[in-house]
Amino acid sequence: MIAAPKKLSGVETLKESSHGLRGRLAEELAEGGIQVSEDAYNLLKFHGSYEQFDRDTATALKQQKLEKEYQFMVRVRMPGGMLTAAQYLGLDRLADDHANGTLRITTRQGIQFHGIVKGELKPSIAAINHTLLTTLCACGDVVRNLMTTSAPHSDARHRRLRDDAHMLSTALLPKSRSYYEIFLDEQPVAGTDETETLYGETYLPRKFKIGLAVPDDNSADVLANDLAVIALFEPDAEGNDVLLGYNIAVGGGLGMTHNRANTFPRLATPICFVGPDRLLAIVEAVIRLQRDHGDRTDRRRARLKYVVEDNGLVWVKQTLDGYYGGDLEGPRPMPKLHIPELLGWHDQGDGRWWLGVPVSSGRIQDTPTVTLRTALRRVVEQFGVDPIMTAQQDILLSNIQPGDRAAIDALLAEHGVVPATALSTFSRFALACPALPTCGLALTEAERVREPIVESLETLLRRHDLQDRRISLRITGCPNGCARSYSGDIGLVGRIPGHYAIYVGGDFDGQTLSFRLLERVPEARLGEKFGPLFEAWALQGQPDEGFGEFCTRLGRDALLALTGDQEQSAA
Repeated sequence: MIAAPKKLSGVETLKESSHGLRGRLAEELAEGGIQVSEDAYNLLKFHGSYEQFDRDTATALKQQKLEKEYQFMVRVRMPGGMLTAAQYLGLDRLADDHANGTLRITTRQGIQFHGIVKGELKPSIAAINHTLLTTLCACGDVVRNLMTTSAPHSDARHRRLRDDAHMLSTALLPKSRSYYEIFLDEQPVAGTDETETLYGETYLPRKFKIGLAVPDDNSADVLANDLAVIALFEPDAEGNDVLLGYNIAVGGGLGMTHNRANTFPRLATPICFVGPDRLLAIVEAVIRLQRDHGDRTDRRRARLKYVVEDNGLVWVKQTLDGYYGGDLEGPRPMPKLHIPELLGWHDQGDGRWWLGVPVSSGRIQDTPTVTLRTALRRVVEQFGVDPIMTAQQDILLSNIQPGDRAAIDALLAEHGVVPATALSTFSRFALACPALPTCGLALTEAERVREPIVESLETLLRRHDLQDRRISLRITGCPNGCARSYSGDIGLVGRIPGHYAIYVGGDFDGQTLSFRLLERVPEARLGEKFGPLFEAWALQGQPDEGFGEFCTRLGRDALLALTGDQEQSAA
């Protein structure tokens, strides 16, 4: 008996009937009020916005029979995190004019704004477009912000990555004019061809992420993406870097669902190599594979990683050959990936410098002790530097003249901005997603507990003289992994309020997944669990062995014995 086909998810039927992502968005935005319908909520994602509400006040308001404080997050699409000075200043103004006075750097090198009320949503998106940026496809079931190295080196390798990121970002936008009509008041033009030849009328089954890297600069954490592009170069007779082509890896993605074994994090697997002029062709082929074979009945298993895992690499390669239009060459050998240090002062190689400024949890704001937002605005205004956002949620101030270095250092110090040299390596490489109070999926805190967690674990590391070893900490308020909590040395994943699952065993450079060590550990007991692990690493670790590598070598049972949690060894 042939099984009946599964029912499409509600989002799939909505996309099909949305008239190119329009739905009733224009009408709902004009109707006033403080929130939108569920259909509008889902369509808004494609245009770069999520409806949220303040979860800190929700319970008290409910008890008073009052409406929640609904607000919107708006995210900017900016490939490689790159901005001009004028664009940055425009976004800085928007934070006061329409949002909550802060800018937040995302782990995908974007900027997002929080606290935008419904009546300010359309003006805020229009203001972003006036800076020659866009929010289109910063969210939704499409190719999202393109990631690549943020280092503004002037060499051929880094220039190529930046150019490729911009090229792909433009080429992979939808054909629908709905965004421009709804938010920029563009008048429909009869006869305009909006046929989505790449995406199809229902777009992709789920979000699709692309990262670009070279082996010695994996600052974009490339294997965590659905599609990883790794450019391979070799020197010519004169010593100039010449692009050979690209290794393509597929099936990365770090989201999962607690208590659902058929959802899991996965790193992308190398599948093929293409020449320098075939990048767009192979990227479109991979997108079509996901478009046609991704699960449209279950959004929790709709990412490309499940297509790869369920069907196997042989099937994926054969199917990809068909979309590409020929037999693809297998992936070429390449060195191990490496994540370089981007903070502090660096020579760009063109007579100018960049300064990497650490930004805790990516939150650019003024506080009573550190007026970071004002400091950055003044530096950009006075020195004309071009900011670049990093995947580590920090900001690089690029194109600095050598003679301006001392003045910029002095200006930042005047505003209390702590330089990277004053931070431990552990503190510099700690990520956290926004979580509460804005994210509707958060099970517990992340950004708001980053500092105390970092301080607690850093104290333990100092006890064993480990504070300057390269070790990455990633904190997320839920299992979706927005801060890449499954691919670093340490991942803390929100489990229930105030409690985290502990993941260890990944590596610093983004080539190994971590594994779950403990579940539901209270925040106050994290130090108790990591203390013996750090001590063992100090005493038993091999030379140059990272913490995650050490944990993998010892194995879960041995680690549980160290923490006193042997009873979990059978979990």
